[in-house]
Amino acid sequence: MPNSELMPIGVFAQRSGLTSSALRFYADSGLLRPAEVDPVSGYRYYSADQVARATVLRQLREIAMPLTAAAAVLDARPDEAFRLIDEHIAKVAEDAAAARRAAVVLKSSLVGTPSLPITTLKGPVLADAVGQILTATAHEPGMPVLGALRLEATPEAVTLTATDRYRLSTRTLVPAEPATSTWAATLHGDELRAAVAEIRRSALVGVEATPHGIWLRLADRDDQHCRLLREEFPDYRLMLASLPEVTTRVTVSKDLFLRALEEHPGERIALRMAHHGMNVLPAGDAHPDVPIPAAVTGQDLRISFQLTTLYPAVSTAIGPEVMLDLRGPGQPVTIRSADRGDLTTLAMPVKPDHSA
Repeated sequence: MPNSELMPIGVFAQRSGLTSSALRFYADSGLLRPAEVDPVSGYRYYSADQVARATVLRQLREIAMPLTAAAAVLDARPDEAFRLIDEHIAKVAEDAAAARRAAVVLKSSLVGTPSLPITTLKGPVLADAVGQILTATAHEPGMPVLGALRLEATPEAVTLTATDRYRLSTRTLVPAEPATSTWAATLHGDELRAAVAEIRRSALVGVEATPHGIWLRLADRDDQHCRLLREEFPDYRLMLASLPEVTTRVTVSKDLFLRALEEHPGERIALRMAHHGMNVLPAGDAHPDVPIPAAVTGQDLRISFQLTTLYPAVSTAIGPEVMLDLRGPGQPVTIRSADRGDLTTLAMPVKPDHSA
């Protein structure tokens, strides 16, 4: 007779959320053996303290974790279990992204529409530009265009632009070969980001347009495909044209500025520009100002930013010195290299925590 404290497989199945057939499979696999098996009838019985293991096993299988990996998680310490789960989820996401890309390529081949050559760019330069511009994107439900990159090609130049509404980054590239036509489209940011490593390894990248995406033709590597988004991209050129005149200009060492931002304890950061230089204002009265040597011309100004808005704009600037063009405490700030202006970022300030 089984122990009266044990439960038959049917009851245990209800408690754990696993079916009886799954429990038999896991018993045969060695992942979850019954506490007792009746030698005459073959009935399987489980103990109450096995419910937790069975529940975790069910949850692991629900996220498509293979049996061998699930067994490792069940027997691991919490920190090791966390690592194994994270690795599995990353692999699932990577496989899903690869499947999506393959599906796009498959659908493109089924349509049979020839691609239109647009331009040719240097691979490492394009990869750097894409990485820089995509820092100004965000994933927001219902607004995929905020995670996208706008590509505009003319015979003279290729312009990449992205905006998450708080930042706007744009960079102009000189084609390795003149563009064959004027063309513009909004590209899927995540798919383009996934292609950056391959783009960087190709000396030249040919950009070809299809009705639903672009082909990036790589030398001696697999070509990459990126979907187009149909949503309208914000009219950033109108916004740039309507900016007020610059009232304050600051030139500062990029490394010193980034160090000050990294050491700042708060989520917001306030800056004061005066003729003697730039100061990072303290998060509280107990802390002193942090002076940063800088060349400042124009009006004295105090301005505040979310750190997550300002830091990426400064960190992606090209060259050792950064130039900030300011238009007042409530206006976008233009951030670019002091001597190489092909990457420009606009960062929106926030209202200061207290009046100046």
